[in-house]
Amino acid sequence: MIRALTRDRRALTSAALIAATAVLAGAAGLVAGGSGNARAAGGAVVLDEGELDFTPRLADGKLELQIDDRSGDTAVVREPSQVVLHAPASSLQYTADPVATALGTTNMDSWQLNGWEAENIFAPEPGWNGSAAGGDTEISLSGYEGPGDFGLALYTREMDNANAPATAYLGSVASVQRTFTLPREEERLLPIWQFTTEGVYRLTFTVTSGGTSDTETLAVVVGDDVDPADVLPGDGSTPTASPTESPTGSATASPSPTAPAAHVIAEGHVDLAARPADGNLEFQIKEGTELNHKWYEPGEVVMHVRPAAKRKIPEGYEFLGTPGDAVWWLPLQQNAGIVWPGWNTTEYAKADLDGRVSFRLDSVQGPGNIAMFHNGAMGVPVVSLNSGDGLPDAHTLGAGTHSHFDWVFGAEGVYRTTFTVSATLADGTKVSDTETIAWVVGDDTDPSTVTPGEGDEPTATPTATPSESASATPTTTPSASASGSPSASAPATDPGSGSSGTGGSSSTGGSGGTSTTGGLASTGAQVGAIAGIAVAAVLVGGGAVFFVRRRRTAQ
Repeated sequence: MIRALTRDRRALTSAALIAATAVLAGAAGLVAGGSGNARAAGGAVVLDEGELDFTPRLADGKLELQIDDRSGDTAVVREPSQVVLHAPASSLQYTADPVATALGTTNMDSWQLNGWEAENIFAPEPGWNGSAAGGDTEISLSGYEGPGDFGLALYTREMDNANAPATAYLGSVASVQRTFTLPREEERLLPIWQFTTEGVYRLTFTVTSGGTSDTETLAVVVGDDVDPADVLPGDGSTPTASPTESPTGSATASPSPTAPAAHVIAEGHVDLAARPADGNLEFQIKEGTELNHKWYEPGEVVMHVRPAAKRKIPEGYEFLGTPGDAVWWLPLQQNAGIVWPGWNTTEYAKADLDGRVSFRLDSVQGPGNIAMFHNGAMGVPVVSLNSGDGLPDAHTLGAGTHSHFDWVFGAEGVYRTTFTVSATLADGTKVSDTETIAWVVGDDTDPSTVTPGEGDEPTATPTATPSESASATPTTTPSASASGSPSASAPATDPGSGSSGTGGSSSTGGSGGTSTTGGLASTGAQVGAIAGIAVAAVLVGGGAVFFVRRRRTAQ
């Protein structure tokens, strides 16, 4: 069986997707019951997670295109005209060059099902099953509506290792074929489904085999700009009453008139920074790039971790919880559409300080645990901050340093993190600042309604325990200089790399410029020169290239 399993040898070698365990055979028609999927407009079922197959199936001598839905506890046969397929915001991924070439699109990020991140995100995994048609089946894209381009292409690890081109099956671009043949022996073909723009698509497929055919229209909602529960299935022409239940989504409550107006940061680059101020130290938040940024007090800001950050816990990261469970993950390197928090001491020169700057997490108030870490030289997570095994925790940076780590939140809701940032000046004066940052994780709460700084939300009891494989960062001062050796790969959700020593991915230098060490995507004056360049790195001790054709644009 053909599987699009690979992740382009990017920041690590991840486990392959689990092969399909069974293929539903025999019975035709819509099976009663369901797998617990949400109901949408027109009584449609929203398919937004799990394994499913588009299956041309002979029933009473007639071919029918149906969907074998195995996303729930019970396998269900569904009609394409009665479902809405949802490619969530978390399916926004890097587009490998061969896939973009095959589908006539670009290598910019696109929304992909069965793409490189399939094993790590909560999204549908749609395949094609040709074994129930009684012979080979011709699949045609006979109709198409949508705000962007659509296509199906196969690109596996073996193809990547051989530098082979991707195989295009069909697509909306004029240069791409509109028909492919699904062999009768193919039980689960898993091409990448690519969509280039958010919005509502309607894909009309015609399947033909043995002189009989069927045409069905599938509604697909890409991204989170449109609530899939509000979208009519099929071609959208079926009138229906509004759903009786309100769709889930962002809260609509108005901000309290007495609450301070918060500045919400939901995407792009920010730094949690230590700054000199009249002989003291100030802990502030820097939003933007080195050449275009603004400074904010932590008590003015609400950080929003959007639903697109939702990921599955990979094997080897048990200190975060049970592998496969959901967390909200802000990776070490920048991902489009989500916030990218880093640390910054670049306004201090080495001569200004006696030692390093300490960033101590004193407390976490919120519904789950928070962890911050990077991958060490052997690919083992090195944990700097983890509220799940007790606080305070601290990490340190030298003067003139800019660094990024992986951040993970264990549950949706409102968090408040209290940090004490401290240092000793060159003349021996001890300086510090304690501030609280508010975070909103997910979309159950409207971040504009949340008061920045301190608050009175309930706090869940920490439940996570550290993994034996996780090496906690000591609270004592690490070595004075960051290692220039590239680390092993980051976790499956993270295309970046960390650096040993201070931890994370960092750059050092004074205010006059930034010289990089480790794998950080620079946010200094060199942004224009390096944006879009693919990074190559070598695993320490292993000598294996683990980062190819990977592009991320520094903000």
